[in-house]
This record gives sequence, structure tokens and C-alpha cells, in this order.
Amino acid sequence: MTKISEIAKKLSERITNAETRKRSRTADEYQRFLYAIEYILTDIWKSSFIHPESECSIHKHNNYYSSNPRYRDPNLTYKMTMNAFDGLQLLNLIVVTKDGYYDRTKMQGGLTRYRAREELLEMLNEIPEHPAIHLKPNLDAETILLRNEVDGRKVLVDYEEDAFTEKARNSLRTINQCFIRHWVDLRILDKDVLALQERLFDNSEKQPIDLTKRTLVRIFSNNSFEEGGRFYRGWWQNVPSEYRPFITIDSKATSEHDYSQLNPNMIYSVYNKELGSEDAYSRVAGPEYRDVVKQAFNAMFQATKTLERKPDGIELDAIGMSWRELKEEILNAHKPIKDYFFKGLGNRLQFEDSIIAENVMLQFAKMDAPALPIHDSFIMHHGFSTYGELEEAMRRAFHDRFHRDIGVSKDFVIKHKSNIPIDKDGLATPSFEDIINAENDYSQWRNRDDMWMSR
Repeated sequence: MTKISEIAKKLSERITNAETRKRSRTADEYQRFLYAIEYILTDIWKSSFIHPESECSIHKHNNYYSSNPRYRDPNLTYKMTMNAFDGLQLLNLIVVTKDGYYDRTKMQGGLTRYRAREELLEMLNEIPEHPAIHLKPNLDAETILLRNEVDGRKVLVDYEEDAFTEKARNSLRTINQCFIRHWVDLRILDKDVLALQERLFDNSEKQPIDLTKRTLVRIFSNNSFEEGGRFYRGWWQNVPSEYRPFITIDSKATSEHDYSQLNPNMIYSVYNKELGSEDAYSRVAGPEYRDVVKQAFNAMFQATKTLERKPDGIELDAIGMSWRELKEEILNAHKPIKDYFFKGLGNRLQFEDSIIAENVMLQFAKMDAPALPIHDSFIMHHGFSTYGELEEAMRRAFHDRFHRDIGVSKDFVIKHKSNIPIDKDGLATPSFEDIINAENDYSQWRNRDDMWMSR
């Protein structure tokens, strides 16, 4: 029995003694009750490692526990989960911070949010491990997710199994099995950890870093297995770009490679057009405005109708153009494919890049080498960059799909933030003073590394 299981069992007894029940739970009910307590405690334990003020959420509508068995945990039932949640409140171990709600007019809602009180946190703090190392990812949970838009909301829908879904699931299982055999971490200064998490809390498009998110799911869109299909929910995908050089794999330095102009290359290839040698984005308004043009280009290709108003997040002040002018410049610069903008083809492109990403990850997974995806880029042990293996695999995956060549850019990482030099094997070669400073300044990273090595 694990430590968290022991805590759950003791709390189940305390809750039972504090309740005023007319009848005892059956053996089956008790097991589900105990499972629900452990489930809630695990959520709290994980959140306590994310941020001291982290909150957890819980579904309190019974439909969640009875709908679509493909995606839900069969061991969680509405009645026993509510018994566990109410019981922990009865013991004054958790407190609700925000009640759940659902607005039927706006078709929007939010889950009930809660936080552990000090007594429960002290119990969990006695567990001498890190949840990301202690908790085993559930490889049997569904990883091939299909979404559709229902009443204006994106929801998960069921689907019929076929050769594609079985192959996609088996491939992703191979990739995830490789990932959990290795330890991926973020080597940043202890003093920077909290600031980074708070920054991510304030970003609506990101999630705080949760090192327990060590595996991927694949999400398809519009009720179609030919749209979307990208890989999500790996914690490293939330790391801001300037922090990604400090991602380590098995304590070793990493490097990141990304495709050059992936979307334009795919679009021109799919429609048998020639992109040309000039950069697809810089050709519009010059290299200094490349990032703005890239955002606009992708938004225009994703949209299902002409965008009369500027999409959120695109800043036009510096470029000196109105949104209408920028649209026209992009269409003029890409006349061979101008008829394919505003047709909602972005999800189809995502499917194409997901096939390429799967190819790259699967190739390395079979070599027991994790290739961490961030949509159009991959992070690997720096040795796969030094010897060109990652670049070659990425080029070959694109060529296999489109029968054309593509550029791959490299970001070699030879130093960590501490400026401790890295040797040819990706290991630090510090002085004695460096070692002492690293132990103090990077203690959180070092402690997790020691736990992983001694597991």
C-alpha cells in the first residue's frame, strides 16, 4: 500500500465515524468511496507541488459520471465521489473557494473549486517523494480523443473503432511508454520557479507546469479523424520559449529543432504549388515583422470566412498597416494559394503535421529516446542534434508525407543558466564552487533528480 493510500484509508475511517448514516456502505460502495478519497487526495498532492495557492476542481453534476464511458474513470461514481468530497469538508480538511455554476443562456459554466486546509497539507507533506515520480501514469486511459462542436461548445464525443484509431492508439502507447521510462525536468533556479508558475497562471492559453503530465493525448477536431490530431498535455508544452533551453532529459542537456515555415510548406505541397526560396512570412513586410505576418497568415488559413476584424493577439501598431491592408499584402504575396485562405483548412493542416510528428516520435521511441513535441518542433537529448539524427528524422518524415524537402532550424544548448559548461556527453563539468552553488540554487531540480535515480 502506498503512503497516499494509507492516508486515504485512515481518512475513510474518520469520515465514516463522523457521518450520521442510517446504513453502512456495502463492500463495493466502500471500495469506490476509498478510491474517490484517494483520487481527491492525489489531486491535492499534485497541486501542492505546483503552487502554494493552487486550487483543485471537481465535477459535481451527476451527468459527468454517467456520460461517455470512453473518456471517464470507471472507478469514479457520482455518489461515492460526493460522499468523499463532503466527508473531507465534514472533517474540515478542505474548503470550497468557488461554487460551480452553469449558465444555460450562455451555455457556459465552471467547476467547483476547492483548497486543502493546513492539516491535510501536513499529512501529504509527510510523503517523502515527488508525485511526478511516485505516481504511475495510467497508460490504459483513452489517449485518442475526438471533439465536436455542440451548441457552440467543444465537447468530447464517442466514435467507432477502426484500423486508424487502433493504429494511432498503439503508436501513442509506444511513445508514452518511452516517455515514462525517462525523466524530463526543467533546470531553473529555485527562486525562479514560483515566478514562472505565477506567470503561467496569468496566461489563459497556458497551464502551470505540472511534472506529473508526462504523457500525451491526441485530439482530433470537428468529429473527424482527418482534422486536428495534434499531441497535447505534456507539461513541457506549457514552458515559455525562453525557458525551453533549460529542459533536461535524464539530467542531460537538450536541444530543440523546428521546421522552417511548416504551414506554408505544407499548404504549397498539398496543392502542388511552388513556395519559392524567399521566406514565406518575411516576403510580406520584411523580416522585422515576420512574427506578426506569421500570426496573421495562420489565422487567415484557420478561419472559415473572411476576417473583417483583426484577430485577438495580433499587434499591428509597429507594422504600420491596417488589418485590411495586411490581409491584402499576404494574399498578394501568396497568389498561388490565395483561394485557399478563409476556407477553414487549418485543422486539416494540423492533421498533416500530426502525422509527421507521430512519425518522428515513434522512430525515436523505438530506440528508447524521447522526442518531446511542441507542435512543429522537437526537444531531445543534445546528442541527437550533434550527430544530426533529429534533423534527418524530421526532414525524412516531411518528405515521406509530401515528397518535398523542407528546412529544419537548430537551437543547440551547450550551457545551462548557471553557465556551468556541459561536456560532450551532456554532463556538467563544474568546479567545486560551482557544485556548491548548484546544490543550493538548483536544489529542487537536484532533489527530483536524486529521487528519480533512487526510485
